[in-house]
Amino acid sequence: MPLQIGDRLDLTIDDIAFGGEGVGRVNDFVVFVPFVLVGEVVEAEVVEVKKHFARASLLRVAKPSPHRVEPICRYFGQCGGCQYQHIEYPAQLELKRKQIADLFERVGKVPAGRVAEVIPCPQPFGYRNRIMVRSQWNKPEQKLNIGFVRWDCGLVEDIEECRIAEPALNEQLRQVRAHPPPKGGIKVVLRTLPENWDVPPDSFFQNNLFLLPKLVETVREFLSAGGSRHLVDLYCGVGFFGIELAETVESFLGVEYDRRAIQSARRNAAARHIGNGEFVAGTVEEVLSALWQRFAPPTTTVLLDPPRKGCLPQTLKTLREARPAQVIYVSCHPATMARDLNILCGDGVFELARVQPLDMFPQTQHVECVADLRVGEKLAKPPNMDSTE
Repeated sequence: MPLQIGDRLDLTIDDIAFGGEGVGRVNDFVVFVPFVLVGEVVEAEVVEVKKHFARASLLRVAKPSPHRVEPICRYFGQCGGCQYQHIEYPAQLELKRKQIADLFERVGKVPAGRVAEVIPCPQPFGYRNRIMVRSQWNKPEQKLNIGFVRWDCGLVEDIEECRIAEPALNEQLRQVRAHPPPKGGIKVVLRTLPENWDVPPDSFFQNNLFLLPKLVETVREFLSAGGSRHLVDLYCGVGFFGIELAETVESFLGVEYDRRAIQSARRNAAARHIGNGEFVAGTVEEVLSALWQRFAPPTTTVLLDPPRKGCLPQTLKTLREARPAQVIYVSCHPATMARDLNILCGDGVFELARVQPLDMFPQTQHVECVADLRVGEKLAKPPNMDSTE
C-alpha cells in the first residue's frame, strides 16, 4: 500500500465525488477528503486505506477556494446531515449539475447537454419539514446524546438545533430534549405536515415545501409536452402528483401499496373536487400489467416516483414491453435513477429527452431529478392504433 493510517498529506483537490467527498491523488492513488472544494490545497490525515483508495480527514485548508464560505451551523463537520455548508450556494448548484451530468454520461451514455441547470431553492436554510433524531448514551460524559449520526462514525452528535430544518421542528427538538427518551437507541421523527393535505404519520410527502411548486411545474411541463390523454401515477403516496396534474389529462390512476396512504389520497381528491381520477391499493408489480387493458399505451404517460432504491426489474420490464408514450421519472437518488433509465432506454425502447435537477436538499449531497422519456420513434405505434375508451 502506498499510504498508511496516520500519514499526513498535502493534497490538491481536483474533483468532488458524488456523495460530497473531495478527490485528491498521491501518485495516481485516490484519496477522498470531506469538506473541501475543487482547486483547494489541503493538509489531511489518512484514516482509512483500501486496495484502490484511501480516506483522510481534513486538517487544514492551505489554499482555499474563492467559493468557500463559513458554515452557519456550529455542528457542521461533525454532524452527518450536511456536506456542503462550506460552499457558497451558487457553487453548490453548479457542483450538483456537474455530478449529475457526469453520472448520467458514465452510466447511461447521456450527453451532458440533456441535463439542465439545477433549479435553486428559494430558501437554502430552514426548509426541511421532516427530520429524524436519535438518542444514544454517551458513556464518557454520562449523558444521553440526542441528535444525528456523525459523518465519520456511528456515534450520535448531540445537537440543540438543525439549521436546515423548519423553525417548528427545532421547537419540537427542544421539547424532545426537555423530555428525552428513556434510553439510547430510540429514533424520534419530527415533522410538520403540509396544510390542506391528509397525510398519515408514516406516509411519504416531499420534505421541502418551498421548492415543491417548481417540482410540480416541471412535471406538468413534461406531461403537457408529451401530449398524453391519460396519466398512471405509480408509487403515488397520498395522491399528490395525480391530484396536482389532474387538469392536464382526461383521466388518471394512482397506484400505492400503502392502504392508509390510498385512503388519504381519496380524501385529498374529494376535498379538491377532483373527479377524473381514482386510486388503487396494491404493489406496482401487481397492478401495472393489467393497466394496459384500460389505458392505451400510445396515449398514456407513466409517472414513476419510487423509493430511493429505485424500481424493481419487473416494473422496468413491463414498461419496456408496454411502451407507453412517455415515462416521467422523479427521484431523489440520481444513481438508481441513472441505472433504471439505462434499462428503460436499452435498445432504443425509450429516449431520454431531458433531465431537470431541482435542489430540494440545499447544503447536502442530495438532489431531486425529473427525467422525461419518450418511446423510441421507430417503436412508437401509429395514432390509428389508439383504443376507444
